[in-house]
Amino acid sequence: MAMIHPIEYELSPSTIDAGTRWLTLRVKNLGSNVLTALDVRLNSLDAYSITVYGTGSYVATLTPEEEKQLFFQVLASTSTDLYVSIDGRKKSKPFHWESPSIPVTVGREIAELVSLVALTEPYLPVQKGVKCEAVVRGITQDGDLKLEFWANTPSGTFKELATIETKPLDIGEIARYSAEIVVSEAGAYTIYAYLYDGARRIGRKVEHIYVT
Repeated sequence: MAMIHPIEYELSPSTIDAGTRWLTLRVKNLGSNVLTALDVRLNSLDAYSITVYGTGSYVATLTPEEEKQLFFQVLASTSTDLYVSIDGRKKSKPFHWESPSIPVTVGREIAELVSLVALTEPYLPVQKGVKCEAVVRGITQDGDLKLEFWANTPSGTFKELATIETKPLDIGEIARYSAEIVVSEAGAYTIYAYLYDGARRIGRKVEHIYVT
């Protein structure tokens, strides 16, 4: 079990088939204070890939060294990250806790969108070209992969930067693909990379750029 004080936690299983499934969350109080009125939630970082049903689980008390086992139903289509959040009271004061991202693999993907990075500089000026790089890793040798780059501009325009038909990847092989955007206005840009196997989206990453 992983631990972020004062909660030790474990979400299982880490690999599930597509469809409606159950995940088990174990939480343990490793602190010295009783935690009360806990609203325990399992949250998805991409509800398109995994949707978590329900509004959470209620735990009246979690005493020091006590462990609870909670169950969450999900609708899974592709792999993504989940995280746990807990709101309640500790020593009669409001208490909030949340876990880091927890990867959950759905089925057997043919490839993984590992990362998206904007290769930028601090205090980026307008009219500057910014290269955005995505890393794709092969898992199996089958599939028809396509990678798309999109950007949401400060004025609210959502525009396509590039669509790339990726090369066939061997198992474990890494490939890097890039697109460029000229930042023509000041403010916050959001860059998206989407990996498709045919018409099925199997990966999504987000990066942020701030232009002065």
